[in-house]
Amino acid sequence: MYDVSVIVSFYNKIDYLKSVLAGFEIQGHKNFELIIADDGSEENVVKEIESFASDYPFRIKHIWQEDKGFRKNKILNQAILASESEYLIFIDGDCVPHSSFVEGHLEYKSPGLALTGRRVNLSQKITELITPQKVRERFFEKNFHLLVEDGLFGKSFDVEKGIYLRNKFLRNWFNRKSRGLLGCNFSLYKKDMLAINGFDERYEAPSIGEDSDVQFRLELNGVKIKSLNHIAVQYHLYHKLQERPPQNLTLFENVKKDKTFFTPYGIQKP
Repeated sequence: MYDVSVIVSFYNKIDYLKSVLAGFEIQGHKNFELIIADDGSEENVVKEIESFASDYPFRIKHIWQEDKGFRKNKILNQAILASESEYLIFIDGDCVPHSSFVEGHLEYKSPGLALTGRRVNLSQKITELITPQKVRERFFEKNFHLLVEDGLFGKSFDVEKGIYLRNKFLRNWFNRKSRGLLGCNFSLYKKDMLAINGFDERYEAPSIGEDSDVQFRLELNGVKIKSLNHIAVQYHLYHKLQERPPQNLTLFENVKKDKTFFTPYGIQKP
């Protein structure tokens, strides 16, 4: 039995995925399965994943759906159903985890609690330096000064969120305030996710649907959000910002008005 199922949302960026997988190779806590939730990647990408999936020291499952536009929430729900652990960590396929990422989430897990970490947003310059081998060599942890320098004089930002703390007092101090759920870096018991029927599949554009909506419905059902700032650290590889169409905002406003934690548009359909 795995201690946790790590669910990685993914679409086509195979080079980024390889760096993310390299990050999971160096985790201190190793009893996990990893599920690639693939929202319709091209055939050549699918074949490449199948060719290397067995090369890693952890189990990889590849869950794929046909490309019919942005349907991240739908494939995430399928990944939840495919998971074999009672605990889930969600991460995006362009976010490289710190070597204590899994350990950090598991250390604070508790029923009725959703945990959320933060990420450093890397510039294109730093991203272009990254290879899977450098990730395995703990490039980010050994060269944090480069991130600080690029944060001050370049285009990386939120670099301070890459500071990893071991001291319990400092951890508590920096996490005394609540923070919003981050869709690329959160974890919870599977039963708490199933209780709200998973992700709402009506969100078919980036933003809100995989985090703000989930947080709102979890909290309606009594689940509390706990911050893991400086504990569950990750490094977001650069890409151009995706458009944020307004339909998600309209949908979320309606969800908030309805005040219903269980979405009929999730894992279980009417």
